[in-house]
Amino acid sequence: WKHGVFLASQLKSETTAAAEHTGKQIMHDPFAMRPFVGYNFGHYIQHWLDFEKDPKNKLPKIFHVNWFRLDENKKFLWPGFGDNIRVLDWVIRRVNGEDIAEPSPVGLLPKIGSINLQGLVVDWDKLMSVPKEYWKNDIDETFSWLDGQLGEDLPQDIRTQIEEQKQRISQMN
Repeated sequence: WKHGVFLASQLKSETTAAAEHTGKQIMHDPFAMRPFVGYNFGHYIQHWLDFEKDPKNKLPKIFHVNWFRLDENKKFLWPGFGDNIRVLDWVIRRVNGEDIAEPSPVGLLPKIGSINLQGLVVDWDKLMSVPKEYWKNDIDETFSWLDGQLGEDLPQDIRTQIEEQKQRISQMN
């Protein structure tokens, strides 16, 4: 649960000219709620972390997907649209207990062959790659942003998640 809340706290989205900023840029958008949070965001994150404390709560499984990941030619790695159902099928099977995920430094990833790719031209290795330098820079920048925005109000559980992810990334080849 803590890792899932951490993932939500580090979400980013691309702005457009129609949004609050001009032109496209990647911005931190924790929980995809940036425009809507009207109070201390550290308290908001802690509120979500606290759900784990009540044994009566049946916590949902949390999955994080980047539908918009690009290759070196600025082409989408995943075709999107109707083919997203293939990933959702994988999610449902995971929730139902199928052993179709494997650990990575950034969380659980689909095992090879666990997503139906029939009829698709997809580079599985690129799609599932976890580039060390990218993730190292991302977690450093994420911590810098969260700490700069929240300071002492950044929940300790999120600080711990960040440190654990930094450690996992540092151990990558």
